Amino acid sequence: MEKLICENKEYEYFDYPLEEKFEKKVVEFSEKIFGEKSVYIDIKKRIGKDKILSIPDGYLIDFSFEKDPRLYIIENELAIHDAYRHIGQQILRFAISYKVTGRKIKRFLLKDIVNNEEKKNFVNNAIDKAGYRNIDNLLEDLIFDKEVGCIVVIDQNTEELENVLSQLTINTDIIEFQSFNNGKEFIHKFVPFQQDIKSISDEGQNIPPDELDTIVVPAREEGFNEAFLGENCWYSIRMSSSMIKKVKYIAAYQTAPISAITYYAEVSKIEKFKDTNKYILYFKNSAEKLDEHIKLPKDNPNLAPQSPRYTTYDRLMNANTLAELF
Repeated sequence: MEKLICENKEYEYFDYPLEEKFEKKVVEFSEKIFGEKSVYIDIKKRIGKDKILSIPDGYLIDFSFEKDPRLYIIENELAIHDAYRHIGQQILRFAISYKVTGRKIKRFLLKDIVNNEEKKNFVNNAIDKAGYRNIDNLLEDLIFDKEVGCIVVIDQNTEELENVLSQLTINTDIIEFQSFNNGKEFIHKFVPFQQDIKSISDEGQNIPPDELDTIVVPAREEGFNEAFLGENCWYSIRMSSSMIKKVKYIAAYQTAPISAITYYAEVSKIEKFKDTNKYILYFKNSAEKLDEHIKLPKDNPNLAPQSPRYTTYDRLMNANTLAELF
């Protein structure tokens, strides 16, 4: 079983005995998990009718993209639950029923926000930047005009869960939230929601997330030659669902010994990749070679992408090193 050591203290993996205890921790650390640019709404209400009744664990209004906020349903789950019968069916029921019961959802979300002064002030400030008239106008757009997404917070991600989510039409992100205990205190391990997007603006480069339109992927020689150049696509990419409609270009960072971005392509479409919750990006045309490679700075090897990174097409076309890109 996995363990952590912190300041000479040994922490063992903690198995939550009940989903309710796990969910309480998620709610307690919701601001850390989902970020300061979001509002977590801890409401459980039945939506839908008859056989398609659904009770999401909560809702999230995310303002990571200031001009394009999104609504997500939250499912807090334990890996011991059946991914097909429990998690998959719950999300599917919501996907089928939420449009029909949208007015009900809007009413209780609106009530929760306006009755909480802190939430109300935060949302009012956010909608000024997003261009909405008021909170009612915001919720109307999020529920009826935009695609609602789903976030599954789970103690351990599994191949079975990935397979189930790949079959659903609703875009779903997975956050693995794990706890470790030494008998007296806990340590929690997770990757925050939208961290791959938020990190761009946190590093002082001042790239508004709304402008991100290019994904940079690390590529080893064999896969690069076979897929990126040979098949005009790149696959098995883990992406934030919020970026699916925003990514217009893809660039390949060839790993050592080349250690540089060498080719790029315009993206024609993005689809789920096989029975996974990952994606395949198809190119409009063959990849084009950059006139000058965008090299990894010798004095900053940590800039080498270990996983997909986001930037803008303009930066890609004008950068000399990765330091100018990210």
